[in-house]
Amino acid sequence: MIRIERLRSKKSEAIVNISPLIDLVFLLLIFFMVTTSFVRETGVDVERPSSDTAQGDQKSSVLIGISKDGRIFFEEKEIDIRSVKKHIKIKLSDNGTKSVIIVADKLTQTGDVIKVMDQLKLAGADNVSIAASVKGGHP
Repeated sequence: MIRIERLRSKKSEAIVNISPLIDLVFLLLIFFMVTTSFVRETGVDVERPSSDTAQGDQKSSVLIGISKDGRIFFEEKEIDIRSVKKHIKIKLSDNGTKSVIIVADKLTQTGDVIKVMDQLKLAGADNVSIAASVKGGHP
């Protein structure tokens, strides 16, 4: 009996090992980084026209932007109308899709949008859409 009492009388310190917790936090961080879909932008800040029937499907589409003064942006760089076909053809073959969305400012001239649409069709885009924001909603 004496031996048991001596063992109980000694203070034992509890050691908390946080290594598994740190490993778990890093695994969760990596998981969320890999599974997060990042928003693709065209490189130009535009005010989209509004529409009652606007739908969102930008995940598998290639985006091209047109500013209100007719400048064309692709992957956050300004490009010339003559190079739209080349850039889009490469992106469509890499992306495996034939869908392109034009993100144009609501003050963009119609002629500028038509020129870009022509180049997109020549590049092989089957589905060309124009981005709009839903009336009363968020873009």
